Amino acid sequence: MTENISLIKFTEIDRETMPHYYDYAIAIEKVVKTLYDKTGRTFKIYSSEDGFEELNSAIIQMLKNNSPDIEVVSPIFDHISARKIHYIDNEDYFISYSDENNLIYFEKYQVAYATITIYQSHADFPLEFFFAVDDESILTFIKEMIDKERKFMLHGITVLTDTEDGLERSKEDITKQIHRDEVLLADNVKKDIFRSIDEFFSKSGTFFKMYDIPYKRGILLYGNPGNGKTTLVKSIAGSVEAPVVYWQITEYTSSYSIDEVFQTTKKLAPVILIIEDIDSMPYECRSFFLNTLDGATTKEGIFLIGTTNYPEKIDPALINRAGRFDRAYEIKQPGIELRREYLMNKKVVQFVDENKIDYIAEKTKGLSIAQLNELYMSMALEWHYEKKVDVDKIIEELKENHKKTMKQDFEMEDYDEKLGF
Repeated sequence: MTENISLIKFTEIDRETMPHYYDYAIAIEKVVKTLYDKTGRTFKIYSSEDGFEELNSAIIQMLKNNSPDIEVVSPIFDHISARKIHYIDNEDYFISYSDENNLIYFEKYQVAYATITIYQSHADFPLEFFFAVDDESILTFIKEMIDKERKFMLHGITVLTDTEDGLERSKEDITKQIHRDEVLLADNVKKDIFRSIDEFFSKSGTFFKMYDIPYKRGILLYGNPGNGKTTLVKSIAGSVEAPVVYWQITEYTSSYSIDEVFQTTKKLAPVILIIEDIDSMPYECRSFFLNTLDGATTKEGIFLIGTTNYPEKIDPALINRAGRFDRAYEIKQPGIELRREYLMNKKVVQFVDENKIDYIAEKTKGLSIAQLNELYMSMALEWHYEKKVDVDKIIEELKENHKKTMKQDFEMEDYDEKLGF
């Protein structure tokens, strides 16, 4: 591509002639000169039509890991923070160079990166810039950095949240691996779900190519709250060698953010995209969401998992049309065998005689997995302090509380003033 000569050059203007451009360009000029002094080569500036989210995320992770492939040349401004304090759950604080206000250089690719705050009379805002010696260098860099980001993502869950200011990206580490045998589901449902997951990510979907099946899949998990939908999703996330993206729908979800989520996810394919509480999708953008799912290449390489506690709120068109959600699985209240399995796995025999397990399994009919968790917690607390457990009393209290919750029937003392929702 032939390089054209710019019509307006920074070196030929001053701040009085073009104040806003001057304030913007002076920082860029300093960066380009610093790179020339360092390498003896002239760097071009690059932008992207869909942003640099994946590259930025990879750079942040490399800075946290103190990667030898990344060099922090210098801060941009002297009185803006160039270091960040991080906290790792259950560990400690540590400090790394910031991805903002630093000139960062990748010698291997002859590419540089900087997030520069642009100061103008009405506002100040950060802008991301990439610099490279030529087009080939930046394209190689992008490809390899997205591959790095994909590998970083294998160690946690990437969370995309729709906010007032756009799509916010964060990462959550998987602090506790949930193994597949810990997932309490009917055997046929559990086998069906994990079998389709494994085939999707086995050798880049050779099963789909072998049988000429479009390389995309969507499943919808529905049922009452507290019966293991989230646990199943966490188990899938921790047992598959693929990036996992969790999309948090909010009142700020829009057609723009829907498009951005799928464009972002498609770059990382093969990938798992999880949409919890899909029934909360704002009404005004549901048609766009359905049209996005129908797109010929939108979901290529994406295994889509949707969940809902309220299937009656789901548009039938979401399920009853091929290419959207291929299968819907009801996550039911645990039957007596699953309840017994839960009690044995939790080792409640440390609190009660083993011959009472069948009785408790029968007595807990109608309780969800979450309520069984609370049963175990209550038994442990009572045993810890009393050295005995009144199982019948705990179960009755759980059932009564569940009944009140469903009916919203809570007796409360009257007060002159009310606080809350």
